[in-house]
Amino acid sequence: MSESAVFAQPITRLRLHEEIVTIIQKQIINGTILTGTKLPTEREMAETFNVNRTTVREALHKLEILELIEIRHGDGIYARNYMESGNLELVRALVYLEETDEPLLAVLEIRRILIPEMAFLATSRRTNQDLETLRQCVRSKELSLLEKDLQVHLLIARASGNLLYNVIINFFHQIYRDLGHLYFNDPQNAKRSDKFHRAILIAMENGDAESAKKIMSDVLQYAETSIREYLGKKREV
Repeated sequence: MSESAVFAQPITRLRLHEEIVTIIQKQIINGTILTGTKLPTEREMAETFNVNRTTVREALHKLEILELIEIRHGDGIYARNYMESGNLELVRALVYLEETDEPLLAVLEIRRILIPEMAFLATSRRTNQDLETLRQCVRSKELSLLEKDLQVHLLIARASGNLLYNVIINFFHQIYRDLGHLYFNDPQNAKRSDKFHRAILIAMENGDAESAKKIMSDVLQYAETSIREYLGKKREV
């Protein structure tokens, strides 16, 4: 697709600036728009997308936050190398592009590596209040299994006493709240998660950090394998 064609695609969604963001980020990520390329002006984009300049400005602001473009005032708008971005929001955007499963698989992999250590820290540092809140969550009959799972991980993150773990867990949750069905629609996986909630609670109650780490590692490995298998079957259809 030529560069001019990229900026002449019809806009159909109600939130027009999001559609523009999606179109441009796809072209930067797949290499149609090369790093360092000077993009059309704000006025030119407004004309080719058939939107007002305020809409284009909103889209460019979002792309700048994602570190996909650099706006050089008085010079122009340039495409950046997305591989140099340190913005977690870009990872989320990559997952939702749905052109490949790789971003989601990368999220699953890094979660499996990081989160068992979070469980270890949480078990070593948890307070009585942390344990009581976790007990109430695990025993709750009101939460859906997905929401309970998200809450269990969030409470463990808070018990770890590490602010960055809270940020990371919240980031993961933005994705898994939308894509959790890939895992929880399988009754066997749902049963496994319920068992996990109870096991991690017992380990934390006993102050057994190594067991908590292993329990978390095992369930995340299981979840990753399950989702990989699901995606593999989906590709075969």
